[in-house]
Amino acid sequence: MRMNETLSDLENAFHEATAAERSRRNALRHQSAERARDRRQEHVERAGRFRFAGLVLAILATTVVVTVLMFEALALLIG
Repeated sequence: MRMNETLSDLENAFHEATAAERSRRNALRHQSAERARDRRQEHVERAGRFRFAGLVLAILATTVVVTVLMFEALALLIG
């Protein structure tokens, strides 16, 4: 009778350890997926900031070029 109880205890401990390990693996998988999502979001935001800065610089450069050319043309017409 004592041996059956011991085997039963070992089997229960094994099932508990297996369940705990499965739970830990699921938690690690979830954390890994969350970190991957965060990295991807950070990458997208960084790329968006660089594109926005490029757009602002292009608009400013266009404004400067058009203004300079406009005054050059005006100087040619007047003078």
